Amino acid sequence: MSESHVNTTLHKNALGVAGIVFLVLAAVAPLTGIVVVASLAIALGNGGGTPASFLIVAIILLLFATGYAQMSKQLVNAGGFYAFVVRGLGRTGGLIAGLIATIGYNFFVVGTIGTSGFFMQTIIANLTGFDLHWYVWGLASIVVSFLMGRKGIGFSSKILGVALLLEVLMLIVFDISVLVNTGFNIQAFSPEVVFAGSLPIGLLLAATGFLGFEATALFSEEARNPLRTIPRATYTAIISIGVILAVTTWAVVSAIGVHDAQEVALEHLANGDLVFSLAERYIGPVLLNVMLILLLISLFAAMLAFHNSATRYLFALGRARILPHSLAATRPNGAPQRAGLVQASFAAAVALLFALAGAEPLTSLVPAMLGFGTLSIIVLQALAALAVVVYFRMKRDPRLWSTLLAPGIGFLALVTIVVLAIANFDIVAGSDALAVRLLPLLLVVALLGGLLYGTYLRRQKPAVYADLRNDLERFNLAETPLLSNSTFNPVDPHDSTEASPHGAKGEFHA
Repeated sequence: MSESHVNTTLHKNALGVAGIVFLVLAAVAPLTGIVVVASLAIALGNGGGTPASFLIVAIILLLFATGYAQMSKQLVNAGGFYAFVVRGLGRTGGLIAGLIATIGYNFFVVGTIGTSGFFMQTIIANLTGFDLHWYVWGLASIVVSFLMGRKGIGFSSKILGVALLLEVLMLIVFDISVLVNTGFNIQAFSPEVVFAGSLPIGLLLAATGFLGFEATALFSEEARNPLRTIPRATYTAIISIGVILAVTTWAVVSAIGVHDAQEVALEHLANGDLVFSLAERYIGPVLLNVMLILLLISLFAAMLAFHNSATRYLFALGRARILPHSLAATRPNGAPQRAGLVQASFAAAVALLFALAGAEPLTSLVPAMLGFGTLSIIVLQALAALAVVVYFRMKRDPRLWSTLLAPGIGFLALVTIVVLAIANFDIVAGSDALAVRLLPLLLVVALLGGLLYGTYLRRQKPAVYADLRNDLERFNLAETPLLSNSTFNPVDPHDSTEASPHGAKGEFHA
């Protein structure tokens, strides 16, 4: 099939608000967030005040989401934050964001192979006596994720929805048991507890618990009425994540004792069994085994969700011809087939290198990949927040709160978190190895590479350079009803930078 006849259309109208929220919350993996992120934040952050850290981060992200939602009402694209940054900071800025996003999400999938493989090997061996090398389990997981991804995004959302409901139900059972038997200690939100230990590290680690919410915009081309669906899904995802993580962490520190939480969490840090030790006490050994099984499902759900997100960044950059255009090919059901294959193959190959080197996943592969993926996505969020402010200022939008103040405050807070992440990258990545501490330099490589590549495209391939923006504008107004409160900005016929070679009758230019 020639390149000109390659299908590059995603499955339209496949997802509603619930479907997108399932995809996003599955990427966040609430059970994994409690077992791993919350335990780490209690031990290394502000101890018994960690529930407040999750709420503070939720507020910061809701401020950012105020502007993010306004931009989502004007832009429908599979490029997520890449598309947002192109709109606000220009083609080269978007190119840099696209490279950071692609690297970050792909690293994240590599990390999920390590976590899924390690816990599958450990838990299945303990429960059944059947022992396989972690890489075999991790490889099986990414292969199944790829096959599910080929089924289409609607199929993935249903699978992830079931997994999400099961793990959240288990957390609710644990929370209720703590509430009935011990009660929730309100002192967890007192100033002296919230500011105890290290609040900055607590906020930094709490922020990692929200990674994945930004994927709402990635699925806008596949959403029903995306101009309305994406903003609603974004708010719902952030609030849901904040409530689940804050309430369950509150249950954890209350069960331990608010003032003893940090010391006890530090004692369990090496084995990572803080939550499991509490679960055995409050829900019993039978439900503990159920929790262990649900943890495996949670880890797989996160892999599938991040695989879908990473695939769509490869798809979007391929369609814009930043990467090979063949990556934009989709199956008849709208699933990006070549981008999915490349993503899964890359993740499996990188994880294989670690396995062949005899590296332990939780001490090498996982911290390196997830740590850098975390940093990349927070940087991406900050760039998107800045892009929202700049875009609406250029438009001279009169809505100061939703297009300037709220996203501006969110940007400053996100930049603060980025600085904290770089300064404390050994904590974020769980390792102080030199190779791990140098990983943030890849962001500098992406910055310089984006600048150089953007200059090359502008001079040598002006049509491709123009398409970095034009690709964002290819959706049909007849298929995407315009909201009454959205702004319709016709393209200035005298502005050559806005002219789209793909323009067609009925196209909407946000």
